[in-house]
Amino acid sequence: MVKSELIRLLNEKHPELAAKDVELAVNCVLEQMITALEKGERIEVRGFGSFNLHHHAARIGRNPKTGEVVQLPKKVALHFKPGKALKERVDAASCKYPISVQ
Repeated sequence: MVKSELIRLLNEKHPELAAKDVELAVNCVLEQMITALEKGERIEVRGFGSFNLHHHAARIGRNPKTGEVVQLPKKVALHFKPGKALKERVDAASCKYPISVQ
């Protein structure tokens, strides 16, 4: 699902709201989440999951093709951990719609 599809589905579910208002609400929520993560804060949405940052120190690595030593800079990785309710719903849905493996 992409953002425009999310906005369209929300607008269909709540036709009393103007499409521009739904788009503004989605954009505001996403912008607040981005701002919080930029500040290094943790985001937790009960029943959905949590977003936090994993800090990786600078280190020395190797180019796997040449074996050359390479200095890797420190970096921050975004990590999402799904909540219990989300995991249960996705698991239940996957039982309803099994994926066939060929």
